[in-house]
Amino acid sequence: MSIERSNLRWKRPVWLGWLSSSDGNLFVFANNKAVLLDYDKNSIVKTYPKIPGGDPRSYPSTGSAVLLPIKSLEEEVIEMEVLVCGGAPKGSYLLALYKNTFVKALDTCARIKINDDDPKWVLEKMPRSRVMGDMVLLPNGHVLLINGGSSGSAGWELGREPVLNPDVYHPDKPAGSRFQVQSPSNIPRMYHSTAGLLRDGRVLVGGSNPHQFYNFTDVLFPTELRLEAFSPSYLESRYWTIRPRIMSPTSQSTVSYGGVLTLRFMVFGIGRVHGPVKVTMVFPSFTSHSFSMSQRLLVLDHVELVRIGVWTYEVSVKAPKSKNLAPPGYYMAFVVNQDIPSEGVWVRLQ
Repeated sequence: MSIERSNLRWKRPVWLGWLSSSDGNLFVFANNKAVLLDYDKNSIVKTYPKIPGGDPRSYPSTGSAVLLPIKSLEEEVIEMEVLVCGGAPKGSYLLALYKNTFVKALDTCARIKINDDDPKWVLEKMPRSRVMGDMVLLPNGHVLLINGGSSGSAGWELGREPVLNPDVYHPDKPAGSRFQVQSPSNIPRMYHSTAGLLRDGRVLVGGSNPHQFYNFTDVLFPTELRLEAFSPSYLESRYWTIRPRIMSPTSQSTVSYGGVLTLRFMVFGIGRVHGPVKVTMVFPSFTSHSFSMSQRLLVLDHVELVRIGVWTYEVSVKAPKSKNLAPPGYYMAFVVNQDIPSEGVWVRLQ
């Protein structure tokens, strides 16, 4: 991927890609279309239908996207599902740039199971319109939507109406009940904002500089140097008695592909561990322009959960077998009890 700079305006490819489940092909999405690409042979394996409505979802009509949690890693066919949220209607960029007209952003998400024989996009409503938003996979498998504006477009000075309320998306709930509105910030996070998951379960939020230069005065949205840490509801004190605390490994342990990872953890509420306890692994990402490259979350398959003390447990899980599912490198591993995750520990998959 190359980025060229010309006349102080960025030119960038508008694709979003992930490796697919077992064949190593690449899912590529741009505008409102998607394909499955065999990049070794430079050939298209599958062409997906357009997102209903036809509006663009990538730069400068900047939506965001995630690969939803990957489960049942031992199955021969593994379900891979992509979620694309927000964006701006066709023509929004030119209307903002040349007409000073700021069109309301899109208020829909689209999901597709990319490995289905007959894949189709399914639309659902968000609580609000959002363009230039960021999407972060949380350790319990939920998705955080944060940052951006509710009208206009990506690009310098072209976004309006900051979206201050984050929303949490629950992928496994029924359609129509998946969104949960969060408490607002008071800092606009427009063009050039970012968000990333921390090991303690918080999300670090920063940025917003919709200008060619660093402008702190006499502009609608000044260059923003403040950082915030967003705390999802699972960090509230009322969940203290069911929040797991990993005792071992402490950090930077190693697990091989197809190997077994054993985590010892404590839960201080007696009898407060209710199955199934999950173990998730989150690949750390790097974020630019509303898309977190390499972001993925795996829900590991259980081997055994045993109670070894009043508050102490051990859970053993299987690491993924394939590099297509999980690239080698460091992951944050979490124990999740009743949707409440522990603090993560670093695990190296090799």
